Formats: sequence, C-alpha cells, structure tokens
Amino acid sequence: MTATQLSPSRALRPTAKVLPEHARGHNRSLVLQTLYRESGQSRADVARETGLTRVTVSDLVAELIAEGLVVETGQREDARPGKPATLLDFDRGAFQIATVDLSDDSVFRGAVLDLGGAILARDEIALAGSTGSEAIAKVLQLVDSLVAAATAPLLGIGVGSPGIVDLEGTVRTAPNLRWTSVDLHGVLAERFEVPVLVANDANAAVFAEHSFGGVDGDIMLIKVGHGVGAGLLVGGRPLFGATSAAGEIGHVVVGTDGGPLCACGNTGCLEAWLAAPRLAARIAAITATGDEADAERTTVLREAGRRLGIILAPVVGALDLSEIVLSGPTELLEGPLATAAIETIRTRTMAEFTGSLTVRMTTQGQDIVLRGAAVMVLSGQLGVS
Repeated sequence: MTATQLSPSRALRPTAKVLPEHARGHNRSLVLQTLYRESGQSRADVARETGLTRVTVSDLVAELIAEGLVVETGQREDARPGKPATLLDFDRGAFQIATVDLSDDSVFRGAVLDLGGAILARDEIALAGSTGSEAIAKVLQLVDSLVAAATAPLLGIGVGSPGIVDLEGTVRTAPNLRWTSVDLHGVLAERFEVPVLVANDANAAVFAEHSFGGVDGDIMLIKVGHGVGAGLLVGGRPLFGATSAAGEIGHVVVGTDGGPLCACGNTGCLEAWLAAPRLAARIAAITATGDEADAERTTVLREAGRRLGIILAPVVGALDLSEIVLSGPTELLEGPLATAAIETIRTRTMAEFTGSLTVRMTTQGQDIVLRGAAVMVLSGQLGVS
C-alpha cells in the first residue's frame, strides 16, 4: 500500500458508484464502507445497498477476502426457500494502526488501534521542554515503541500535530515545538516504511467526532488546549484552505476593546481569552470565597465563551452550521462558557436559522486526536471512516 495524504477534493467515505475510469478503487471502498458500518450483510445486501451489480460485488468481496479485510461469518438463518445467504463482516483485527497526538504541551501520546477504532495499547513520552530536533527524536522514539507493540500488520501511522500542516504532511509551523517546514511525513515514512498521514490536531479531532461520534452533517470542532484551533467538515469533506491554515482561529483578534496580551504579540487574540492555561490561571487568581468566588468564576468563563461566540458567529452564518463541538477540559468548557458562546452566536446571527444550533462537548474525551489520526489512515488507505 502506498501513502495517501488527505485531500480537500475527496470525501472521507464514498457514497455512490462512479464513472468507469475511476470505478474499481471507488467501488471497492464503497463495499468496504458498507460492511464497516453494518456487519452481517450478504453479497446481495451489499449490492442493494451500494447500487452495484451482484457480479461486481462478488468479485470485489473475493478480492477483499483474499486480502484479509473481509471475512465470511456463517449463513443467515432464513425461513425463505433456497440456499441461505452467506454473511460478511469487515475484519477489524486484520490490521492495526499506530497513532500519535503531539498537541499537549507536556507529553506526546501514542496508541495502537484496531480498524474499528478500539485502543489496544498506549504509550507516552514526556516532552520535558524538548523542541526542534529533540522533539522530532521523541516522536520517533514513541512511534518505535508503538510499532513494537503492534500484534498485527500495520495499515499505517497517523499523526495529529499542532500548528499548520500542509497536505503533504509537512508541519509548516508549530511555534510551541519550534518547528518550521518539518517534513514529518517524510521522516516517519522513511523510518518505518508504512503509509503515514499527518494533519493538524484539530482536523484529526473532527475526523474522530465524524466517524465515532455519530455526526452525519456538517460540523465544526473547536479544540481548546495550550492553544485554540478548529476543524471543519463540510459536505463530508475536510476544509483545509488555500494555505492549509483553515481553522487557525486562535490568533484572530476578538473585538476592538483590547484584551489580554497574546504570545504572538497581539492583544485580544482568541487564544489569549480561551486557551486552557490562560483560563485556569484567571480562575486560580480569584481571591474571593464561597458564592462570590463561584460568581467570579462564572464571569471569567462566560466572558471567554462570549469571545468564542463573536468569532464563531460569522462562520455559522456563512456555512449554516447546526452543530459545534468543543474538545478540551470539560470543567472549563462545559456550562457557563458553552452557554455564553451559543447565546452570543444567536444574538449575532439570524435567529430563525440558528435557533436549533447546538454547542456541545465531544463524546471522544482525551483520545479524540488519537482516534482521529486512525480515521485519517482508514480513509486514506481503505476509503472508509
């Protein structure tokens, strides 16, 4: 298998048959996607679901069985006359995926997952202030450990990195790691000789929410940690932007009334209002006690939520989004902050169109980037998610 980086022109999963010149690879993914989402289907079921002919489905299934990606699970118990149908399933244990989350400012996390997204093994390595080439060495050390922990052939390696990551897997800039034009894809592919996919951590996170969080429509995910970023899926396709910087909302200045000084040198950036360390520090600085302390804490969180809402309102209006997902410390984001964000969005957009808008916490928890990086490999190599 060859490495296939993410593409803004291709949906994460196939939805229909295509023209003959593109047919075989696409239809193969269509069959796999059908079985990936619903097991226990016969060849005839798959043909009806996909719109492909039974001959085409049988041919593709034979190929996928030979590759170990599909298995026959027995015959359907059926009262109808005739030979019982043989049922099929996507074999989630056929391959494994190594994934890495580089978004934390203190530790690099890694995992080995099966093709269904279940985490089979974990490892991590303390960043301990490492930047530049030292940080790259720690990425390699972590992936070495994950590859050794795998108990099945690797389908590929997925990486979620902070900063701006282009479509070739080069980290164009990640200030906290002091990375500039680091070809992380090339470094890992040369070392491990398996397909490698690298993306911004917020993009990886939105892939996880889309595939494992039950999201069917358009979605914007806001990832809050040491920094602030966003991932967008519109029409089932990731939105990267002309320079791969779509979703870099952390250094957009919010309003014209000043605000906290940001690490980038500007005043009032969203990151300065919303980044987890900044919020935690403001709350820790509260000197009041009892109900007064609770009120001050709520004020801090609501102001951060209001600033987030100001940034998101034009995006919601432009894209007609119905759902925004927050990923980060639940104790900071859930409650007053999320409520203030949605109230602000509604007051700054046409209420008749945004009245059903929801802002909620992710269902994926701390593993969201690790699982999203697995989706990148699944989609890139098999066309399923």
